[in-house]
Amino acid sequence: MTLIEWREEFETGIPDVDHEHRELVELINSLHEQLGNRADPETVSAFLGEVFARISAHFALEESIMRKHGYDEYEAHKAEHEKLLDDIRDIMDDYEAGVYEAFEDRLASRVRDWFVDHFRTKDARLHKKLGV
Repeated sequence: MTLIEWREEFETGIPDVDHEHRELVELINSLHEQLGNRADPETVSAFLGEVFARISAHFALEESIMRKHGYDEYEAHKAEHEKLLDDIRDIMDDYEAGVYEAFEDRLASRVRDWFVDHFRTKDARLHKKLGV
């Protein structure tokens, strides 16, 4: 089952950002599938590390674009990025500590909700404001 269906409304009009958004959605969907198939702990840990690294790199790209264009909501947008990274890090730490209760549901719902909301609001505003 797919966790996040790609929608046109997720597109920002910034080719590099849109490409990475699509890749992140595919990666998140792959992780969700692995979790559904009860992957072994080493596979899940590696996948979580990959998700964290790729999202971190993507945020760095978005933030550099915002700084380059003097984006007026840079600080708030960056703070939202940091909050998601903190949430993912907490989930990773819990997983490594053996706290498995509702792990799959927690990660899936947080990432899905964040992506859909963030794409529709923050990234859509960024696109509109930068006029790309």
